[in-house]
Amino acid sequence: MATLLIVHHTPSPNCQAMFEAVVSGATTPEIENVRVVRRAALSATASDVLAADGYLLGTPANLGYMSGALKHFFDQVYYPCLDETRGRLFGYYVHGGNDVTGAVRGIESITTGLGWRRAADPVMLTGEPDKTGIEACWELGATVAAGLMA
Repeated sequence: MATLLIVHHTPSPNCQAMFEAVVSGATTPEIENVRVVRRAALSATASDVLAADGYLLGTPANLGYMSGALKHFFDQVYYPCLDETRGRLFGYYVHGGNDVTGAVRGIESITTGLGWRRAADPVMLTGEPDKTGIEACWELGATVAAGLMA
């Protein structure tokens, strides 16, 4: 059975709605043989990353960058996971008040360095997530999880 690790920083109702939609998509009954593990960014470890076959990342855009919590996660796992996780699938979602460009740039830079392969386009939302945004989050979760099905 494959494992999908969802690493998230969810400090607001908007981020919570996006997170819940991603989890719902990843755990839809059509997805088989994929175990979904959820970890807050500040508690996720290199062991979690090494034990997973793919990743979903979620963060708010804070002060023009990803959250400090997600950055801390990357700082802790980058070198311990660098060689072992190359080529693994990932996806991500970002929520911002009015701009997510810096957060997206940071995530893309780090995941490129890790050699992870993006399984779907990122979901980038500003303001309150509408129905279309929530559906995009659901689709992101389902797409990344489906990519791990044996």
